[in-house]
This record gives sequence, C-alpha cells and structure tokens, in this order.
Amino acid sequence: MTKVGLVMRKIQFAEAQGPRVFAERLREIGKELGVEIVFISPERHVSGHDWLPGYEHEKGDLVNYDIVLDQIYSQNIEHVIYTVSGFTYLKMFIKNSVLFPHSFPDPALTGYEMMKPFYSIVDKAIVQTEFLKRQMALQFGVTDVTVIPIGFSEHLASRFLSPDDIVDNRILWIGRDEENRRPDLVIEYARQNPDKEVYMVFGGLRYKESMKKYAIPDNVTLKFALSQEEVFKLMNSAKVYWSCSKFDTFAMPLTEALAMGKIVVKPEHPCYDHISAAHSFAGNEKNWFELVNMAAALPRKWSPQNREYAFDMFSERVMREGYRKFFESWLQG
Repeated sequence: MTKVGLVMRKIQFAEAQGPRVFAERLREIGKELGVEIVFISPERHVSGHDWLPGYEHEKGDLVNYDIVLDQIYSQNIEHVIYTVSGFTYLKMFIKNSVLFPHSFPDPALTGYEMMKPFYSIVDKAIVQTEFLKRQMALQFGVTDVTVIPIGFSEHLASRFLSPDDIVDNRILWIGRDEENRRPDLVIEYARQNPDKEVYMVFGGLRYKESMKKYAIPDNVTLKFALSQEEVFKLMNSAKVYWSCSKFDTFAMPLTEALAMGKIVVKPEHPCYDHISAAHSFAGNEKNWFELVNMAAALPRKWSPQNREYAFDMFSERVMREGYRKFFESWLQG
C-alpha cells in the first residue's frame, strides 16, 4: 500500500474541528483507494496560544522541520500533503509535496502577512473551492491546482435527519473564539433576541477558558469539542445555521448545515460563493440580525433543496472521487 504523509500541526490533530475531521476522512478514503495516510506532526509546541508575538504558527513550523522530516524519512514516505504554509519548504526535501490549505493569506485572517512568503514558493495545491483556485492563480501564480471539497458524512446526514425534531427558534453557530469568527456578534444577537435559543459550538476544550471573558446571556448554550455524531444531532434540532466569519477556506459546518436541510445565513464574501443553495442567504454585520430572524420566521421548517444541493456538491462520495483521480496521477511521480 502506497504511503502518503499528512503533515498538520499537533493542535490540529488534537481538536475536534475541521482539520481533524478532514484528516480522519482522508485516511478512510485512502484505505478504500489503496493509499495509507500517515499522520505527521511536530511533537513540541512553540506556544499553546494562537498568536503570541514571536511565537506565531509559521515560525513554530520552521523550527520543527527536523522532527517532521525524521518522521517522513523513517517511514520511507515519498509523497506528502501539508496543510499549513509554514511547511512549504518540505518541497526542498520531498519532491512530491502538495499544499492543502486550512488557511489562506487573506487580510481578514490574523497573521496573513506572515503567510505570504510561504505561499510564494508553492507550486502545487489542492483547494476546497473554485474561489481559492482563482486566488492561488491571481495572487501567487500557482496554476497546478486541483479542487476537491471536504466531503460531509452521508451516513451521519441520513442517520440524524429528523425534521420533526427541529426547534423553530433554535439558532446554531459553530466556530472558534477568534476575532475573525466573530463570536461577539452571536452573543450580542442573543442579547437582543431573548426569544431565541442560541447554541454556540467550539471545536476545542481550550475555549472553555477563553469564553469566560464574555457576559453570556441566559438564552445562549455553549458546547465544546463535540463529536461528529453530536454535531449532526444538534444540527438537526436547529432551524437556522448562521456563519458570521470574515473568511473561510471552505466552511465545513456550512456544508454540513446544507446537508441537514438547515436554513442558512452566511457572509456575503465571495469565499462563500459555493454555499449557493435555494435557502442560503448572504448578509453582513449591518443586516445579519434581521436575516437570522427572517430565516427563523420562515414558514418552512427545513429545506430539501439545500440538502439535495449539498449531496450533489459536497458529499463524501464527491470527495472520494476527487482523491481517486488526484492520486491516480500524482502517485505516479
């Protein structure tokens, strides 16, 4: 069985959110395709925090190259997928290296200036959306780019679909306690709309501590580090899924929300253009509260159209076919 190394930060493997879910899904798809996905990450942290001056992630990646290369060489791995720009220099050591970014040097994201030099030497990438493919070409001249979405679990989307269990006034938000995710907006919305049940789900247990800085209204329920099963069960019970992030490379919870037939409120930034089903409504900080209330007031409880769109565009089946074609050509090198 051919080995492919998947290089991510240790914290990405540790937390119950996008990168870890992607890693597990890719490993399962790899097994079906005769490819062994080997998880590789530094064994040491530069910082337990996101962005302390002098300890930014990309700097931490650079000082961990020895550990990462030792793991790659010890397993005779010749093909590597890396998910963070700080490991771009792997191409100097491993000819067949491809970037699959969980972040992107966009001004909306913390540390984007530090990412730019790394992106300038990328020559091959897999991205999740056509928007990112265009940006890779426009901003960095990278044209060898394959689009493969992170597929949601069709099994879970079928197992937990139960429209009768939808709570009409329940609003769901999934994210991190980071400025670009705007949890402050969600808390303020809940404060102004005490008739709504607002659920906020965070991918890591570390956010339990950081969320203590907010005055949380009584109608907000906080959840941390839920399993995929727990996410889909909770997703089913909500009528509206709301994302108010400034930028996303893919926004996996949005595609899962579509798959569960949620009424979706999303940002109007073009990075969310792939979320374009019948009952997905784009807005901004000036009108989001009204949009969320309008979505909650819709006479329909759920959207079969959103669900059908998600299954056609973002299912695990679509992801599997994308990697089958990609591995077929890439692993020959």
